Amino acid sequence: MQIGAEPTTGRLLADEAFPKTHWLFPGNPEHMTIAAQGTMLPDSAKSRRRRVAVVVSKFGLVGGGELFASEVTRRLARRDDLEVHVFANKWDSNVDGITFHKVPNLRFPRFLRPLFFSGTAQLMVDRGKFDLVHSHERIFRADIFSLHSVPHRGWVRDVRKKRPSLFDRMVIAIEQRMLAANKFSWFCPVSSISREAFLREFANLPGNWQVIHPGVDVARFSAPERAACRAEIRSLYGVDPADHLVLFVGMNFEVKGLDTIVEALAKARSMRPETVIRLLIVGRGNERKYRRFAESLGVADAVIFAGTQTRGLERYYRAADMFALLSRYDTFGMVVLEAMAAGLPVIVSSNVGAKDLVEENGNGFVLADGRDSDAAASRMLQLLENGRRESMSRAALRTATVHDWDRLAEAIGRIYDTIFRSKLSG
Repeated sequence: MQIGAEPTTGRLLADEAFPKTHWLFPGNPEHMTIAAQGTMLPDSAKSRRRRVAVVVSKFGLVGGGELFASEVTRRLARRDDLEVHVFANKWDSNVDGITFHKVPNLRFPRFLRPLFFSGTAQLMVDRGKFDLVHSHERIFRADIFSLHSVPHRGWVRDVRKKRPSLFDRMVIAIEQRMLAANKFSWFCPVSSISREAFLREFANLPGNWQVIHPGVDVARFSAPERAACRAEIRSLYGVDPADHLVLFVGMNFEVKGLDTIVEALAKARSMRPETVIRLLIVGRGNERKYRRFAESLGVADAVIFAGTQTRGLERYYRAADMFALLSRYDTFGMVVLEAMAAGLPVIVSSNVGAKDLVEENGNGFVLADGRDSDAAASRMLQLLENGRRESMSRAALRTATVHDWDRLAEAIGRIYDTIFRSKLSG
């Protein structure tokens, strides 16, 4: 099946992969929703529920922002008073209660992709006449923006430490327009790090600002029986049941501070030579480089690379004793909340947005300097004490429990209701 139309911004084609998906064509003046079975329903024939548009490039696929959008939108779609539409380029599967609309992607030139997506998504949403628009991407107009990053100009300058490319300049321009054109909208950064970065980059921020942290599937990460997971995962990688196991989960070893964690492991082992402390690394990065680094520190046998684990990741969390993430910069760090849900005390740097949820010496530790391997080693040693670790483990789970996806969806839903009331009264 191939369905197409000629919007002003380019040709829109439906993918074979989603035969049951509904498609809204921006070129159709009557804004028809067309089902794969051939049914055509004009908007006027739909119920009087409030129509909500959610914009996200990838729905339910890999990535913190994508997961946030998927989990929250799925829950909000269960509300009887909402009719939810998702505008995305890709999604993992169809969802009951959600109508998906394909936003085409521009392959070339690369620097125009941000503008093409923002412009096309905006055109489609505007023609849909929605009661509320919630964007997880940089577009020009929306009622609520979930901000999953920091200002792009600051990211390029301070984190990448490079001159902005044409692509970067386009993203920066769209972001500036987004802030200038939405003086009464809601902006919801995922952490205090993100909010503070916007405050530094822009002198006057428009609209209403509220930090809303991501959520976590508490049941998924807390339910697996710990003893069984310890036996399974430790046996798989040759870790003794009595060994103390530090867990790292990340997809970019350099940015996530793995070098400092390995160095801290070496120092902790040298300070407590009678105790076996090992590091399990889950994720993808320059494995050869870090194997050599571990060898140079004399801890090659204590550092285990497990690769990327797309399924059963919760069992790795449940097999460990503590979790470490010392990122150079991380807008939030979903893995920290996942670790807490699995009952792991966490050691994070002050550059990890999830530090907002860490109570010092309560459910974890926050290092002022993420490169301070001495401080990281000290925290690892403190967590070797069974009584302290068990107490902090319980506290970590309590923290995760109040940040589950259901509560997050309720918080976003309350903002929706505030916006609806404001539009009715205004």
